[in-house]
Amino acid sequence: MILLDEPTERVCAAIVSGELAPVRLAMVAPGGYGKTTVLDHLAGADVRLVDDAHLLGDEDLAAILRHLDDEQAGLVIAARPYPRPVKLNEVLGRLRGQIVLRPFDRARTERFRGRESAAVQAQTGGVPGLVRAADDLTLLRHELDRASEDVLRFLLAAEAGAGPDLAGTAIEAAHATGLLAADGTLLPVAARALRELIPHDRQIALRRQLVERQLERGGPVLRLVLPLLGAGLTGDGIAAAFEAAAAEAEPATALELYEAAVRAGRPVSARWAEAAVRHGDFDTALRLADQVIAAESAPDRGEAARIAGIALAHRGQLARSAELFQWSDNGDGNCFAAIGFYGTGQATQARQALEKCSAGGPPTLLAGAVSAAAKGIAESVTDQPAVALATLVRSAEMLEPVSASALLPDSPAALGALVALHSGEAAIAEPLLARAVEAGSLVARHRLLLAWIAMVRGEEETAATRLGEAGDELAPRDWLFAVGLRVGLARRASDLAALRRIWGQAREAVVRHPVDLFTFLPFGEFEVAAARLGERARLAPHLRQARQLLAALGDPPLWATALHWSGLHAAILDEQPGEAAEHAGALRAAAEAGPYFEVMARAAECWLKVLGGDVDPIAVEDAARGLHGAGLCWDGARLAGQAAIRTSDRKAMVTLLDCARVLQGREPSVTPGPTRLSERERQVAELVLAGLTYKQIGDRLFISAKTVEHHMARMRQRIGAGSRSELLAELRVELDQGTT
Repeated sequence: MILLDEPTERVCAAIVSGELAPVRLAMVAPGGYGKTTVLDHLAGADVRLVDDAHLLGDEDLAAILRHLDDEQAGLVIAARPYPRPVKLNEVLGRLRGQIVLRPFDRARTERFRGRESAAVQAQTGGVPGLVRAADDLTLLRHELDRASEDVLRFLLAAEAGAGPDLAGTAIEAAHATGLLAADGTLLPVAARALRELIPHDRQIALRRQLVERQLERGGPVLRLVLPLLGAGLTGDGIAAAFEAAAAEAEPATALELYEAAVRAGRPVSARWAEAAVRHGDFDTALRLADQVIAAESAPDRGEAARIAGIALAHRGQLARSAELFQWSDNGDGNCFAAIGFYGTGQATQARQALEKCSAGGPPTLLAGAVSAAAKGIAESVTDQPAVALATLVRSAEMLEPVSASALLPDSPAALGALVALHSGEAAIAEPLLARAVEAGSLVARHRLLLAWIAMVRGEEETAATRLGEAGDELAPRDWLFAVGLRVGLARRASDLAALRRIWGQAREAVVRHPVDLFTFLPFGEFEVAAARLGERARLAPHLRQARQLLAALGDPPLWATALHWSGLHAAILDEQPGEAAEHAGALRAAAEAGPYFEVMARAAECWLKVLGGDVDPIAVEDAARGLHGAGLCWDGARLAGQAAIRTSDRKAMVTLLDCARVLQGREPSVTPGPTRLSERERQVAELVLAGLTYKQIGDRLFISAKTVEHHMARMRQRIGAGSRSELLAELRVELDQGTT
């Protein structure tokens, strides 16, 4: 069956009818394009037909040239574009034109097969011989059997999508097979034929030769090596190829390639451990790194120690991480060691490591950024918070161009954000973290810190969204922050049921993650939640460790303030006025560290007075707005709301409730009056304020406890109260107004 496009069909018809004479035409096309079929179609015409002219010797080609000496002699000659003997060029040079053979379009493919063939068209590119072979790959066996080793290697390289720079003749010969698309990619049906028709052992041998040649040239080998995974190959050459390919691969694939390299004869390397860290498999990374460190003859023991230090930092084991960085004894390692030692309260070791930070190495962006980060953490302990923050911001900006590829125990952006959060500079932290996320560096950690900023601002929905974006596959350190966020959001929503549900995770996080300087934020949330749930005893050893850590560093205000602030609120919830006063005193002692710390001290004093029943609405509002201005929006609103609950002055109560609503981003109360509550809601509100339980109220009003709960929910929504305590205060005002 012959299916030609219209122009070629007209030419063939003219040849057969004798209309076109004398005929002197060539058909030059790759294999599978139907040259032989066209010659069979022309049989009977007064013209000499020659097939496979590219395979003819000089004598046969000379005879054709003599045939062409007769100007009336006709000739249609078919050949592949390669090989091209000199005498064949002479023959072609004496012809008058070509019969052009084109691949089938989809319509001709479907006519040829007698059915819908979109998939076959995509698999074959419409090459007629491949369309025929789509249902029977053995039709391509002859083509592959007669292909040279160089051609087969080229086809296998094309199958892998590698296309190495082989000899020009191999490329031309491969294209002449018709198995390649115009852009040099192997057509899918041809790829199947390679895999199924070439014996497996021969494939492996050819691929191995291909890989070794590419490795000698220094070209990329990943795509060429991947088909050899699992083949059980050994030897120095293939082991080197697996390692070279691993350096090009994504972490998950790199892990397989490094393992294959070891099986092929390579020793376990620090690079394998690094790939495991990049993949988030810290257990494997630590196991591999430990093997390298233990091997006295291993040349990369220091690098293995650095990788182990990074893995342990992500797992929250900062003290051991710092020891490994110090042992690695390179510039970056000493910088990381200094950060870790400061983070665990080991000031002397930190200063010693800082002296050797980035010593002797090239002045790269990474080295400069890491050195600045270590200096910034040192300044956070010994200098003014603003100085430390400025150093860490510069460190993060220096690292940005190379941050996506850098493997770090922590990022300058995250450390800078922590310092910013501890000093009331969330507005500086947010863009720093956003750029780090965009750069693809420690994305989950940076998203969690962005969520923390939103939470302390009172933007609970944004915080929950950012928490969700961080994902569920988290390193232990990141999981600690994620749990801290869930605890904090439940507490701010006054959702005691949710807080109880999440508390089990919080307890696990505390047990798994030692406290360090950079985890005070989640531990602070846990402390307040523990007080709310009557679980403070469980957290006491960890908080004692945190305060010992601070004492070892000289109680730096930047880090101590957050812990004393959470301690103050835990003491308030636990009804421990003496302990609350101690925390307030510590906050007052840190007030000289800067405006933020002064705001915190003033708010703490205000809390003590409110708890004692001394509610000065002007002082409370001033302190609450100070907290809001420092970025602690929810804390500011809570102070105002709690003061409103505790004052007996109705005017002060209304003023403070309005202040709380404004600080929460809501409108203050409008004209007073009892119109917001229905009669039934008013009855429920009176009984709730009298201290009755929902069940007792239901019994009194002949409704179910669930109905009472629905009434309360509707009242909270209508009034716009941010918490139950604020709702009760609003209801007191509402009922009081209704009786005046």
